[in-house]
Amino acid sequence: MTIEKKISHRFRGFLPIVVDLETAGFNCQTDALLELAAIQIGYNSENQMVPLHTHHYHIQPFQGANLERAALDFLNLDPTHPFRFAVEESVALNELFDIISAAVKEQHCQRAILVGHNAFFDLGFMNEASSRCNLKHNPFHRFTTLDTASLGALVYGQTVLAKSLRAAHIPFDLKQAHGALYDAQCTAELFCKIVNLWDNLS
Repeated sequence: MTIEKKISHRFRGFLPIVVDLETAGFNCQTDALLELAAIQIGYNSENQMVPLHTHHYHIQPFQGANLERAALDFLNLDPTHPFRFAVEESVALNELFDIISAAVKEQHCQRAILVGHNAFFDLGFMNEASSRCNLKHNPFHRFTTLDTASLGALVYGQTVLAKSLRAAHIPFDLKQAHGALYDAQCTAELFCKIVNLWDNLS
């Protein structure tokens, strides 16, 4: 009989949430957060780790935010475009934090852990935005992350997301890259593949 795996038993009681952000620069204190995608990770009926629920927001630059022209050109993004249907930081983060907090409780975990590609970047922007919005219920661990750049280097000898995906035989479309939703989906697939590979060896 196969024993059903519990996500709460896998990462010291942390619930992995893949996060990808698009920003108007590299400084989390001054540069705008423009797009956010988050994907909950869990086990399927075959005890394979898979991406589960996805959440995606376009975000209005906070008042006084710096918007680096080079970053906007790289992303091919106009922060003022009406069809972005962007919401304020506080609205997006409040909603997302409530959803993640509920998932943490439902899965009997201690708190969420951010999974990202070069995850320190995403966590820095998330923590700074949370502080800026005076949110007291940030469900993510304040400094611990799981980083697919490091995992990709270990398993595939690659630190660049596109190269790790190629080595893992996961399709990657450069035309869709550098959008938070697509990059989060690719990062989630890579993370799950690496964890499943490791678990299958043990």
